[in-house]
Amino acid sequence: MRATAPAMALAFAASASAVSAQPVSWTTYSIPQTGTSVDFPSSIFTEEAGRPDGYGQRFRTADGRADITIQAVPNVANDSPAAFLAKKHPPPRIQYKRVTPRFFAVSSYKGDKVWYDRCNFAGRLVHCVLINYPASEEHDWDDIVTRISLSLRSK
Repeated sequence: MRATAPAMALAFAASASAVSAQPVSWTTYSIPQTGTSVDFPSSIFTEEAGRPDGYGQRFRTADGRADITIQAVPNVANDSPAAFLAKKHPPPRIQYKRVTPRFFAVSSYKGDKVWYDRCNFAGRLVHCVLINYPASEEHDWDDIVTRISLSLRSK
């Protein structure tokens, strides 16, 4: 069965507002082994989705449309944020890139998703938050991603 344009527009509007339609419940997610902590929208990312490299946890939305990874990894080579990012070989068309002596934040599009990565550098660890969400919902995610990003801490 083929969807009509009005039906597709209605479905798009419903999915685009899914993040902003309900109040967001926040909690602090912490990695005890590393002191990494971040404000975490637990009412959005409700499903555990495995463990990343190093320490931490992956979560996703119940419908799988978005995911978040909170992790800390050893900075074995004691790389600066710029050097660490370069070793990851990010795609050439990054839409947003900010690199300082203490962190980097990068974001772009991959297919129908937006990806956002922020990593803070403290001691011999790199503390990161990696978020993927639908590009069609980008504006609905802006405040959520900003709060997550700005709350990333290490002890």
